[in-house]
Amino acid sequence: MSELRQYELVYVVSPGLEEDGVTELHAQVEIIVSDLGGRIEKTENLGRRRLAYEIGKHRDGTYVVDLIEAPGEIVKELDRKMKVLESVLRHLVVRVDEDIRKSNRVRQIRQTRRQRRLGLSEVVPVDGPAVQEVPPPPAESKVVDPPVPDVVETGAGADKVEVQA
Repeated sequence: MSELRQYELVYVVSPGLEEDGVTELHAQVEIIVSDLGGRIEKTENLGRRRLAYEIGKHRDGTYVVDLIEAPGEIVKELDRKMKVLESVLRHLVVRVDEDIRKSNRVRQIRQTRRQRRLGLSEVVPVDGPAVQEVPPPPAESKVVDPPVPDVVETGAGADKVEVQA
């Protein structure tokens, strides 16, 4: 079996389907995913929304978003089976595991920098791989440059005159 990856499945259901119909459709999708060796981690029903353009004489649809963890072979089969379902107006499967990993890494780096700025010594882990805290660099002693004398220029081609304060 290949490596499990995370995918986001978004599908728009016909407005003629009631809430019970949407639940039954989701159960069908869950069976399809489990048969193909995956599992649904999270489901979000975004409710009925207006479509950007008319699809098959429908102006609204019920949006459903599923976060799926499954092997890569699931995409083609899931796409094929979603096309067969008459109540699904549109669907889209997108791989999101790389995006989630990158966003967790960026969030961890930002949190570490913020804590360093605030002078906190303990790093609170975020939902990603732990990052070892690097101690802040030692305070550098500031070298004070000798004062630069003010120079006044008088006229367009005149000599420069040094003024001591």
